[in-house]
Amino acid sequence: MKKCELYKKEGKNIRCLACAQRCLIPKERTGICGVRKNVKGVLYSLVYGKIAAMFADPIEKKPLYHFLPGSKTFSIGTIGCNLKCSWCQNYNISQASKEGSHFGERTKPLTIINDALKANCRSISYTYNEPLVFIEFVKDVAVQAKKRGLKNIMITNGYFSDEAFDYISDYIDAMNIDLKTFSEETYKKYCGARLKPVLELIKKAHEKEIHIEITTLIVPDINDSDEELENIAKFIASIDKNIPWHISRFFPMYKMSKARLTPRDTLDRAYEIGKKYLNHVYIGNV
Repeated sequence: MKKCELYKKEGKNIRCLACAQRCLIPKERTGICGVRKNVKGVLYSLVYGKIAAMFADPIEKKPLYHFLPGSKTFSIGTIGCNLKCSWCQNYNISQASKEGSHFGERTKPLTIINDALKANCRSISYTYNEPLVFIEFVKDVAVQAKKRGLKNIMITNGYFSDEAFDYISDYIDAMNIDLKTFSEETYKKYCGARLKPVLELIKKAHEKEIHIEITTLIVPDINDSDEELENIAKFIASIDKNIPWHISRFFPMYKMSKARLTPRDTLDRAYEIGKKYLNHVYIGNV
């Protein structure tokens, strides 16, 4: 365990400030993510440097198509997530802590940086699970990575607190942000979250000139209506028509293992809607 930095005490409890959940955590309990724990009035990370997945990926796999194209990125992640999406495509890592499972190999920031350089990567991606839950480790790696000429990328659900953005944004060069739906009700029902913080994060990242690309997993009968797809495309375009939008195919998984695979014609329809407003729209997971 390592002491966290983003928290404050509130009476006998701790308020975690790492994300927009802003969990109020009693002693000997964790927040929603399952990996930030109140131990005797101090918040500790249970996954600091405890890497559950690590690989040198093509950057296009993140997906990022307009940032260092053709390069490799060194991808790392722990377990844990601040959301609980019913359709999670990586639930075996992201949701593991909520099932009481804790795994991963202890690794130091400089080891990751050296491994990235040996693999001829030009960047480090904090991905696989939600990097906000291990944000202190992200910062420790990112600070050193910049000194060695590596770029830093967050693949995130965008559920930032203001404190988290201020804490990490100076060290982040690019983000792929999930915009899961344009409905507050759907965010609450299926993800245990809210839409507004995600929209605000997209705006703030763009204003800070962080390179951003947006991904939406198209789930049949949940976020695939013409109206919702159009609202997403219009919102992205209202910020910048050149922000790439990745339309991703849903595969039945996790709590929606009996749902339908996203039909190809739904993806094509989403693409046509997106192209009315945006200059760069891509279909993925096909």
